[in-house]
Amino acid sequence: MTTTERKEMIKTSWELHNQVETGYLNHPATKNDDEWLEKQRLLLADMALHLLQTSINPEEINLDRLRDNLHSILTISDQFIPDADLKRATENLY
Repeated sequence: MTTTERKEMIKTSWELHNQVETGYLNHPATKNDDEWLEKQRLLLADMALHLLQTSINPEEINLDRLRDNLHSILTISDQFIPDADLKRATENLY
């Protein structure tokens, strides 16, 4: 993938990010609400887009940012797959 293609993909990902983040911020669910996991799906998509941006950045990969991305994704995903103990897996990232 060329640098130009990477930069274009990152630009597109920011457009998607803005849509997903707006949906998340406008979602009325609260933590004790039946719709909480639906809101968390939007947050997971948001974090996945950040991981995409970190991964395809034409510069050298920023490992601190990669760790942060993975930590967020594992923490959010733990709510969906509690038996996998993903939150505990984050302890080894830092």
